[in-house]
Amino acid sequence: MEQGVSSIWHTLCLILLFSYFHHASPNAEGDALYALKNGLADPNGVLQSWDPTLVNPCTWFHVTCNSDNSVTRVDLGNANLTGELVQQLGQLSNLQYLELYSNNISGIVPNELGNLMNLVSLDLYLNKLSGPIPETLGKLQRLRFLRLNNNSLSGQIPRSLTAITTLQVLDLSFNHLSGTVPTNGSFSMFTPISFNGNKKLVMPATPSTIVPTMPSSKSGANSATGAIAGGVAAGAALLFAAPAIALAWWRRRKPQEHFFDVPAEEDPEVHLGQLKRFSLRELQVATDNFSHKNILGRGGFGKVYKGRLADGSLVAVKRLKEERNQGGELQFQTEVEMISMAVHRNLLRLRGFCMTPTERLLVYPYMANGSVASCLRERPETQPPLNWEIRKRIALGSARGLAYLHDHCDPKIIHRDVKAANILLDEEYEAVVGDFGLAKLMDYKDTHVTTAVRGTIGHIAPEYLSTGKSNEKTDVFGYGVMLLELITGQRAFDLARLANDDDVMLLDWVKGLLKEKKLETLVDADMQGNYIDAEVEQLIKVALLCTQGSPLERPKMSEVVRMLEGDGLAERWEEWQKEETFRQEINHNYPHHPGAEWIPDSTFNLRPDELSGPR
Repeated sequence: MEQGVSSIWHTLCLILLFSYFHHASPNAEGDALYALKNGLADPNGVLQSWDPTLVNPCTWFHVTCNSDNSVTRVDLGNANLTGELVQQLGQLSNLQYLELYSNNISGIVPNELGNLMNLVSLDLYLNKLSGPIPETLGKLQRLRFLRLNNNSLSGQIPRSLTAITTLQVLDLSFNHLSGTVPTNGSFSMFTPISFNGNKKLVMPATPSTIVPTMPSSKSGANSATGAIAGGVAAGAALLFAAPAIALAWWRRRKPQEHFFDVPAEEDPEVHLGQLKRFSLRELQVATDNFSHKNILGRGGFGKVYKGRLADGSLVAVKRLKEERNQGGELQFQTEVEMISMAVHRNLLRLRGFCMTPTERLLVYPYMANGSVASCLRERPETQPPLNWEIRKRIALGSARGLAYLHDHCDPKIIHRDVKAANILLDEEYEAVVGDFGLAKLMDYKDTHVTTAVRGTIGHIAPEYLSTGKSNEKTDVFGYGVMLLELITGQRAFDLARLANDDDVMLLDWVKGLLKEKKLETLVDADMQGNYIDAEVEQLIKVALLCTQGSPLERPKMSEVVRMLEGDGLAERWEEWQKEETFRQEINHNYPHHPGAEWIPDSTFNLRPDELSGPR
């Protein structure tokens, strides 16, 4: 009898435990995300993996967590979602990035988003949101990117937003906002471009737009003088507004419009969009006249100097080394503006530029942790090596940045020199893709962008090296090589030497080690074995898929992002393995074609310098 009671009691306990873990849902973040799923219609099944029976949402696609299993990112941009946002989003206390752009989401922006104190980026642009911008967003004191453009938001701009001192990018354009644009606090750095397309929104008056009021006791002659003064002032206002008007038209893809060339030495405070045009003198002072001791690095495009501006902020000044020619100024400015329009947390933000008859300089924020290459191979003994978690984040972040350049820029931007030295790390070790667009920028006097091969030996896709023609798959190849750098800690130039066999091509050697589970031969010894074998295998597989000989067989960067997030890698790898087996059977009796794979011996007898000039 006692044994029967004990058995029943044991069964009841198991039932209670099962009920607790599967119905009580102790993870509030999982509950919040599942509430978001229920509030949205998902015709493409993007949220299919969001299973409420799985307590930990870190296993769901498009969700990123930190080492404490707290949700830090939700990436649902361009997912064809409809429906409304839910107030439960405010429970994601560790969320840093909320990406819901380019969907068809309607309803209001929940006030509860103001509870997300760790939020760095809020991207809700290109939706159908309505109602006011919540005052509560002013509490987000870590927010750097706020993009609510191309919605139907109404009401006044909350003054609370001006208190966000960290705000770097603001876009409230093309809504139904009204009232006057604030000019205090962080808003003082933003130009009319941030508020364009709000018909009822009034930009604040500036000294050049104020028409002096003449005392009524003056004579008619004086009244005429006042009218003339008013006309002159109005003309001056139009003159000063012309660059902003022209730029706004250009942004709306009117190819016949150009913005004006205002000499920087005469007016160093001129801004083009959200870009500042610096004077050469400012940057000379900031860098101690481009002192050798301030050099941060050298590359194919020139030297980079550390500088400190008059306001105390640190910058990196890239001094372009290409020779100058008459008539290139307009094209240079146009390309600079194109680069500045590519804004993403995983892309290096351009702060401004300087242009004189003999100089071209670009000004970027200073990246506290340098480049991935320097962290892998040039770190001081006092600095710990990059751990596996950081390396995974670098892989995913840089992939997201490149995918943005390829899929969200119009026209798309091809990097053409993807490598560890061009992936920079901010103070939180977030990956930031640098030097994007510079290949096109530096070819501003060429009529065909395919006439010059630009890149670094070991990273250049075979078809680009042989033909000089590049596309987004050229970047995919460079990204795959960069992943191998990230895993091994070695330069691409040195990777072939690891194989230690002149008869074995590098990628075949990597495939062999993967098949034999000899990961320790590949993985950077600095990590001292502190990595997860299955995750290393996944990253190697992505690298091999990206470095296939045929550009048509390489995945797009958007597909790479999905594979790194856990969606589709197994299927893609299995498909490729079947194709490889088929090729081997077909070519069994034929010699290997030297163009079918990346053969390091074809270029590794050269110095790992950047190439330039026609091929």
